[in-house]
Amino acid sequence: MKKVVITGSGGQLGKELMQLLKDDYLVHPFTKQQLDITNRKQIEETLEQIKPDFLINTAAYTQVDLCETNIDNAYLINGIAPYYLACEAKEKKVKFLHISTDYVFDGKKTEPYKEDDETYPHTIYGKSKLLGEEFMRLAYEESTIIRTSWLYGHNGKNFVNTIKKLAASTKEIRVVDDQFGSPTYTKDLATAIKQLLTKPAGIYHVTNSGICTWYEFAMEIVKYLQSDAVVTPVSTEEYGLATPRPKYSVLSHKKINTNGIHMRNWKKGLHEFLAKEDGKNGN
Repeated sequence: MKKVVITGSGGQLGKELMQLLKDDYLVHPFTKQQLDITNRKQIEETLEQIKPDFLINTAAYTQVDLCETNIDNAYLINGIAPYYLACEAKEKKVKFLHISTDYVFDGKKTEPYKEDDETYPHTIYGKSKLLGEEFMRLAYEESTIIRTSWLYGHNGKNFVNTIKKLAASTKEIRVVDDQFGSPTYTKDLATAIKQLLTKPAGIYHVTNSGICTWYEFAMEIVKYLQSDAVVTPVSTEEYGLATPRPKYSVLSHKKINTNGIHMRNWKKGLHEFLAKEDGKNGN
């Protein structure tokens, strides 16, 4: 049975991958406490000991606003660490897959971003993630970058859980209505990653299909919950985010579709997620 090392296994995607891969692979998960991906020596020793066939990096510094003030950490975790992982993976002939983001684009398009579209990030988070992409590809050209967006999963902080809490505690929820994207359930992303383990190296865009605004996303959550909370649409300017977000984060599926990977609509993924959360909570 082939072996897979997963970094960032304490996160929502890492946990999902552990569950999904355990029946077909020998999975070796590492939380950030167990493996510091900014320490190249630790990476080298870990890969030498396990001798995996695959290395999947789900670890990242994803707090967009904090990246703007904690710049060194953002570049170390999102930029330098993927380079270390790629170097060690190449040396030990391990297939390397790395999770990236829609934030590498400027969000000014009005049609889905393709893998070879020009990158132009406007935030430290986006810039640090792009640096990670560039460094790892320089170190190990035969590696895989998986860009995703609007991710949510079980056992973590995310937009869906935030809206659920607000729907249970407030009468009105203000949500941005001028940013567009594709909400992505970690289970569906993990399923695609499993398929990409055996696909050619390269850059792939992976999200659930369909497009909505954050407001429409919130409306679907509240509708499913049958909550009386009122969701009020506001502009990005009215909402007053500390750090600019991409206005348009939709990623093209043409390349994954060509490789036999097809993503279900975001509403179907959301409904399954909410049903599982209800089951966990005994509702």
